[in-house]
Amino acid sequence: MTEELREHVAEELLRSRARSTALTDAVDEHDLVRQHSKLMSPLVWDLAHIGNQEELWLVRDVGGREPVRSDIDEYYDAFKFSRSVRPELPLLNPVETRQYVGDVRGKVFDVLEKVPLEGRKLVENAFAFGMIVQHEQQHDETMLATHQLRTGEPVLHAPPPPTGNLVPATEAFIPGGPFEMGTSDEPWALDNERPAHTVHVDSFFMDTTPVTNGEYAEFVLAGGYDDRRLWTEEGWQHRTSAKLSAPRFWHRDGTSFSRTAFGVTEPIVPDEPVVHVCFHEAQAYATWAGKRLPTEQEWEKAARYDAETGTTRRYPWGDEDPAEIHANLGQRHLRPAPVGAYPKGASPAGVHQLIGDVWEWTSTDFHGYPGFEVFPYPEYSKVFFGPDYKVLRGGSFGTDKSAIRATFRNWDYPIRRQIFAGFRCARDA
Repeated sequence: MTEELREHVAEELLRSRARSTALTDAVDEHDLVRQHSKLMSPLVWDLAHIGNQEELWLVRDVGGREPVRSDIDEYYDAFKFSRSVRPELPLLNPVETRQYVGDVRGKVFDVLEKVPLEGRKLVENAFAFGMIVQHEQQHDETMLATHQLRTGEPVLHAPPPPTGNLVPATEAFIPGGPFEMGTSDEPWALDNERPAHTVHVDSFFMDTTPVTNGEYAEFVLAGGYDDRRLWTEEGWQHRTSAKLSAPRFWHRDGTSFSRTAFGVTEPIVPDEPVVHVCFHEAQAYATWAGKRLPTEQEWEKAARYDAETGTTRRYPWGDEDPAEIHANLGQRHLRPAPVGAYPKGASPAGVHQLIGDVWEWTSTDFHGYPGFEVFPYPEYSKVFFGPDYKVLRGGSFGTDKSAIRATFRNWDYPIRRQIFAGFRCARDA
């Protein structure tokens, strides 16, 4: 069993590195070192940071080895320098960065081969390795968002997603009552997903699909961005100061809209989930539609709870890992798939596309669950707890299968739009 686990870890490490390499090899040296937006780091910083975290946790901590480059630790500490100032730091150049991450990875494979995967909480079930795989994949999604912000000729290419299908109902009824939220036994789950605990949720209706481009365009054309009544005070203040008038990367021509994605501009696809909207935009749309955003608890119950058996699943479709028939994940496609494209990924209640396509805003602030324990460091989750961050669920087309579960929690400022975020609506029963 231990050898199978080592092989699985090695495969995941190789898979994540192949993606990082593809994202950084796609552009020239100038594009690697420049900052494409103040919201993002240079791509070369992300790559070296991936290597530095791998060195800190797997080479030095788990492996007990000598540092590879302790002289650069502070420059790749995400808490020491904000993204906006990182280009001014004495960063490794692209050649040095690739050499560094390669040297670190060589030592990591040596550690993986020799270290006992027991005796310490950090190594049981290869947790530290799984944490690093997820960290790299999360930064790969961040780099994908940087690619979306860069200007110039398209450099990323992927086949279109599968076509959509008619979803039988627009809403699903989720019965009230208790269910088990979170997890205590998912081996690579992160601290904010733990522990499993019982939550009571009142009966509610959940939209069976995310809000689409076509639906959102109706909101824009109906004057939704100019109707103060639809926005909260905080939301209206942001809409006004940021001069929001449509989702990010949309262009309006009369009553028609186009969207630029990874250097390609084309008309919006009406039945694709809307993407690049902030929490405030999602909330205003929901109000306009006579609904609201779901709470995080409602989202997870709709995704995991099987009313027939009274059990909670790992994923909407069951306990097996995501496959291509279930969800749009892993950058296989460079856009959300039309609604109804993944009928085999639906939840027991008939809610579609809860995993992949677009991260979904919820109305819940980010906080720890009852019984939360920091592991293995407070900077992963705890320092972000509080009212400044809203929880997003479900992953996007840019999220890897190793870094998403029906328990996985993402969080961001409610004004963020560069992330691959959309939403679906709910209402009281």
